[in-house]
Amino acid sequence: MEKKTILKAEHVSVSFKVRDRELKAIRDVSLELKDQETFAIVGESGSGKSVLTRTFTGMLEDNGEITNGSIVYNGKELTELKKDKEWEGIRGKEIATIFQDPMTSLNPIKTIGSQISEVIIKHQNKSKKEARRMAIDLMKRTGIPNAETRYEEYPFQYSGGMRQRIVIAIALACRPKILICDEPTTALDVTIQAQILELIRELQAEYKFTTIFITHDLGVVASIADRVAVMYAGQIIETGTVEDIFYDPRHPYTWSLLSALPQLAERGDELYSVPGAPPSLYHEIKGDAFAPRSNYAMKIDFESEPPMFRVNDTHYAKTWLLDPRAPEVEKPAGIKGLHKKLASQTDQLGIDIEDGGEVVV
Repeated sequence: MEKKTILKAEHVSVSFKVRDRELKAIRDVSLELKDQETFAIVGESGSGKSVLTRTFTGMLEDNGEITNGSIVYNGKELTELKKDKEWEGIRGKEIATIFQDPMTSLNPIKTIGSQISEVIIKHQNKSKKEARRMAIDLMKRTGIPNAETRYEEYPFQYSGGMRQRIVIAIALACRPKILICDEPTTALDVTIQAQILELIRELQAEYKFTTIFITHDLGVVASIADRVAVMYAGQIIETGTVEDIFYDPRHPYTWSLLSALPQLAERGDELYSVPGAPPSLYHEIKGDAFAPRSNYAMKIDFESEPPMFRVNDTHYAKTWLLDPRAPEVEKPAGIKGLHKKLASQTDQLGIDIEDGGEVVV
């Protein structure tokens, strides 16, 4: 049975005014978010991942604005909300965010417990006593040992991984329908990263929320995502199920991201890196934005922007290589046999792979 759509963005564009210049950070992006799925947004720094999701909570900087498009959540048009007061029923309560650095989300001069309790009192209208009980329960559920004692401690007394668990607890105190995880494990070591990812997965199953996971790490995506959107230069250039993206990628940029996975490198081989740099979003982009960095670019890539071509019912890619008139090309050697390479790296990637070639999340 198809899951219902809970958030739909259509033709969204976002610009920032920077010293009398316009930076077009998001360029005509459309996506649908399904109930209780994990939707990963992947791309290099500056591709627009975080900016896009900030439009879902009204958290663009003062010099940024949505210049075009529609974002509908639960029947409400979010682009019509302009003031913080108008966002009160959505931000935190319905759509919550976990950021990369937990210290930016925690008040250093307030106890951990009081920060969780405040959110419960505000969004669930509980008494101080009930909020304390619920906060301690949340701390336990997010893996904080001796929660009753640590309720009275301050952020500096917690490790980085423990602080991130508290930020998750605060986000869940609002009982959101959508949880945006903005690179929540980047600053953590591999072992703690795996624990946080598993925690988010367990809590999602328990609380039945939808997760948007923002990352530059496709290895992480393989272990958690149901569907994936690959972003480049302010646009979604490929989207599909996790199986579509890992086993039948179609855009040259996606090929480059997969080729750069360190888990797939052979011993003694030089690690692949994407050549060149993304284009400046201060300037008008003609054609395919990735063309100057691509070994597969054709003349038309420098002249005309490609449409989003359909690969199958779940898989779409924005590349002229999918035009029926385009020549057939071979995918990079590094991602050939990706199934076998990933199968030998299940421990590192945290995924299981069946003989049929599907990523089992």
